[in-house]
Amino acid sequence: MRVLVVEDERVMADAIATGLRREAMAVDIAYDGAGALERAGINEYDVIVLDRDLPKVHGDDVCRTLVAERYGARILMLTAAGELEDKVDGLNLGADDYLPKPFAFKELIARVRALGRRVATPVPPVLTRAGIELDAGRFTVSRDGHPVELTRKEFAVLEVLLAADGVVVSSEQLLEKAWDEHIDPFTNVVRVTMMTLRKKLGDPPVIETVPGVGYRL
Repeated sequence: MRVLVVEDERVMADAIATGLRREAMAVDIAYDGAGALERAGINEYDVIVLDRDLPKVHGDDVCRTLVAERYGARILMLTAAGELEDKVDGLNLGADDYLPKPFAFKELIARVRALGRRVATPVPPVLTRAGIELDAGRFTVSRDGHPVELTRKEFAVLEVLLAADGVVVSSEQLLEKAWDEHIDPFTNVVRVTMMTLRKKLGDPPVIETVPGVGYRL
């Protein structure tokens, strides 16, 4: 899952991003509304965690613009105000969910994951294929009932492959979904991660390389 965190309080933004990355999500950060719209125009995000009170472009206007442009990401709006009217206003702007500050980080993670499953093709919380079971909420993977220990990036790559449900996924798509905007597009990190992932999943091999196209599970 790829997430954009939009929050002008830098300590808060960095803390949210760090926590989401620990959950094997690829996270970019924007510290104001203008930066949020700029990044959304370049990258495809699954979920946008959007603070309402932003400088340069207000969070309400960011939300309104993204909804008007039919941007595909789900929007979780954050605000220091927890009144019912504020929640109604945010949802009426087109936000998919609303979370007042302060919040429990476990709840934020749960809400982001729930929104990430509400894409055009719904993704179940537990993915299974070829004897592999991945539980995103519990951050666990098993093959034929035996636990498999993965790094966060290996977990993220496997989640993308499983969610594709047999469709070939290109290296570019994996970079887009499992890494953030700072990754070098010419890196061989996908190939290296795929090698270690295959090794950990064991035999018989379940990840197929489709020459010149990408990978399929």
